[in-house]
Amino acid sequence: MTAPRFCKFLALGAALALAAGCTSSPSIKPAETLDERTGMTVGSLEKPIELLQGAPTFAGAERRPGFAYLGPIEWDNMGVITAGLWIHLAPGTDGHFDDIRAGATTLVLDDGSVALSVMDAPELTHGPYRPVASWGQTAYFKLDLALLRRMAASDKIELDFKAGDAMVAFSAPPNAHVLLVQYLHARGY
Repeated sequence: MTAPRFCKFLALGAALALAAGCTSSPSIKPAETLDERTGMTVGSLEKPIELLQGAPTFAGAERRPGFAYLGPIEWDNMGVITAGLWIHLAPGTDGHFDDIRAGATTLVLDDGSVALSVMDAPELTHGPYRPVASWGQTAYFKLDLALLRRMAASDKIELDFKAGDAMVAFSAPPNAHVLLVQYLHARGY
């Protein structure tokens, strides 16, 4: 084999090895869509994280507890990145919640609590998450990279909402932080 042919053979082998290495590594991607109307790219989880009501305030099998969902969102408008936390809250059969946009919504993590601040999300043709219950409330809250990293590092992810004079707690499953770690990784953080 001549030297130029041998070099081409080595280059082809290196390229094939590189391609094989790239295809064999698993890729965890959040859902990413392009909003047709605005041209904005929207990054989110495939599905929001479900949180269950901690201590139901009722007894009886015919009643159901409330539930909540949350999911991080990243809007990319021609390189201008904005992040938010989508929250959907639905009371059970015996309860109601104050307007979640009006105040007392708290995120509780291993290292402490954070009062969440409401934000206006960009108007899109389709949001990345869909409300689960027609009687529920949906709102967007400000989220920065530092808070998202705290959430991803926390075994405990809890949302507290005001319900009349009481607070109602919703807890995420123990592995919820893993989804947030994957989301951070897939977004390049």
